[in-house]
Amino acid sequence: MLLPNFSSQREKEKYFRSLNDEQKIDALNEMVDISEHIVFLGGAGVSTESGIPDFRSKNGLYHKKDKRFSMYKPEYLLSYDCLNKRPAVFFDYFRKNLDCRSIEPNNAHRKLFQMEQRGKLDGVITQNIDGLHQKAGSKKVCEIHGSALRSYCVSCKTDYGADFIFENTEDVPHCPKCGKVIRPDVTLYGEFLPQRDYEEAVALIRYADLLIIGGTSLEVGSAAQLAHMYHGKFLVIINKGKTKMEGRADLVFHDSIGKIMNQIEI
Repeated sequence: MLLPNFSSQREKEKYFRSLNDEQKIDALNEMVDISEHIVFLGGAGVSTESGIPDFRSKNGLYHKKDKRFSMYKPEYLLSYDCLNKRPAVFFDYFRKNLDCRSIEPNNAHRKLFQMEQRGKLDGVITQNIDGLHQKAGSKKVCEIHGSALRSYCVSCKTDYGADFIFENTEDVPHCPKCGKVIRPDVTLYGEFLPQRDYEEAVALIRYADLLIIGGTSLEVGSAAQLAHMYHGKFLVIINKGKTKMEGRADLVFHDSIGKIMNQIEI
């Protein structure tokens, strides 16, 4: 399949909307082949196929029934306010629900690593905090919500590894050096995004000529903001549910992200 040279945006939209499923995969592969700066922007749906629940779906983390936390709104339990005012509650919830150390990458993570290895991917921008892209081998990963696999002291800033919080026996873990609280290196509700990762993500988006958005509904402001910055040649969305910006996308796949990504030939 050879993509035509489009004389207008309307002609381009009409062409892509006329494709059947097999032709859409062919078109995706040609986009990947001819693009020089591919970027992947991913959300929770990338990791659900590894067994990590997302947040807002009917089977997601926010709909789990647990009497210990029933008096709190789900967003509060992962907020800076909760960490600051009710740290024992925060760490109880965090340890119970966000320990992803034993989870393994899936086809989507592995394909993205393969694309990076072969010079076809400039980088991954992820909302996920599970570290699975790095576990699959990816080097250029912008973690705009931080990582549950890192922690640090709020006072002396000493870095601690993935195990410190999850294996610490204190209700609230404290720094062996200065005695202050050790917190996870994640972006909580009520906090700013990590500046370095966000700036790197912006640079990737602005330079990209193919943006693949996967596993996110773009409901979270940080991802939506980055997606709206994109003005490159091709836009592809892969998500089981409806996603904002589908009207702007060249190709939309309402399917398993691992299944679609696995059909990319490089």
